[in-house]
Formats: sequence, C-alpha cells, structure tokens
Amino acid sequence: MSASEPRYCILIPCLNEERAIGRVVTDALALGLPVIVVDDGSDDRTPDIVGAMPVTLLRHETRRGKGEALRSGFREALRRGYDAVVTMDGDGQHLASDIPAMLAASRRYPGSIVIGARLLQREQQPPGRRRANAVADWGISWACGRAIADTQSGQRLYPRETLDLVDLPAEHFVFEAAVLITACRERGIDVVSVPIASRYQGEFRLSHFSPVRDVSRITLYTIGRIIHYGNAIASYRRSRAKPTIIQEREAGHTAY
Repeated sequence: MSASEPRYCILIPCLNEERAIGRVVTDALALGLPVIVVDDGSDDRTPDIVGAMPVTLLRHETRRGKGEALRSGFREALRRGYDAVVTMDGDGQHLASDIPAMLAASRRYPGSIVIGARLLQREQQPPGRRRANAVADWGISWACGRAIADTQSGQRLYPRETLDLVDLPAEHFVFEAAVLITACRERGIDVVSVPIASRYQGEFRLSHFSPVRDVSRITLYTIGRIIHYGNAIASYRRSRAKPTIIQEREAGHTAY
C-alpha cells in the first residue's frame, strides 16, 4: 500500500467466539492491515486467543452490546488516525477475502459507506431471516431516503466522515442502523454495496441478535427517524430506486 493510499484498519467486535475468532483474526491479518478487536465481556477463551495475536485488543469488563463495542473501536480508530474502518463479525460468517473488493469499491466511490451485502447464495438464508432482512431493508432505506442493499450486514466499510457519529444515542444493534440513517440524511454520504455470500451453514454459534427484541428496537428507531426528518412520501419514493451494487469486476478486485 503506497503512502498516498488511505489508512484502513479492520475492526472486529466479538463476544464468546472462541471457536472462530482465531481463524477470523488470522485471515484479517493476512491482508496486511492493522486489526482492532473489541471483546465485549466474553467469559470464554476469546480474549486469551486474541491476546496472543499481533492486534490491538480492547476489552469491556462487562457486556455492553454490539453498539458499544463498535463505539470503542471507532474511538480507537479515530485516535490512531485511520481514514476508514472495515467491520466484520467474529463468528466466521464474514470472510476477510471479501475485504479487497470493498476497498476497491471505496476507492471508486470515495467517502461512501460500503456494505458487504449478502446477495449471493441466498438460498442458505433461513426463510425467516430472509423475510426479516427484507423488511429491514424496506424500512431503513425509507429512513435513509435512498435504496440500500442489505442494511443488516455487519461487514461494512465506514469512511472517516462517519466515525465521529460514534456518540449517536442508539444502543446494541440499533447503532448500525443509526449510523446509516444519520450519515445519509445529515451528512449526505452515499452507500454502495458489494455482493458477498450468505453464510448460515456450518458450525456457527447462535446469533446474539434477538428476532423479537432487536427487530422491535430497530423498527421503533426507524419509524422515529422517518417522522423526525419529515417529507415521508418523498423519502419513500427515493428509497424505491435501485440500490448501488458494485460487482467485483467493476470495483477492480485487488489482492493485498
């Protein structure tokens, strides 16, 4: 990476991921980018495994939720002067091998949020999860005032212009929706998506996402934002356009 290239880092929030975290971090390190891991109060071997690896490890003594884990990582990235942060979950469902295409898309669309959108092999998604994601895309796109593919993906590239949204009043999984909505509506930041595979098969641990509790929180927050920004009909119409999806060959896949 040349001196003129943006300074990227990889941020991995995790909780009780001892089965997968070693491989996830090893694959991330293989890209040659600095890695920040935020352990959200794990009570298994996760912090011991990560602590033996050449990464920046931040630990929460008690569980604070994914939103707070991301906040801790964003603050550390800002402190270290990184230009963008690529997030991925620690359970193995996101692959580091998808990151180069996301970086390439970021170079093509500088200043945009890039989402690793689970648009490939969608037959692996459980039907209930697929329906829930479709509803979330519909509602969050409306609140953003633009069409976005896979608003629920945790594999994202956040440009520096979004990192100072760290203090948004939103907790847990709502935080990721809040960043998208605020970035679009108040910063005029674009969102583009790079297709990645849906990975629900294999030895993944049960998701920390609660279909009832967390969907309710996200829904209430999203409705509140739609009302807050007003012009709901115009926002809805804009959200029905086609999302910007960057195919790997268009982004110009570059190996690191």
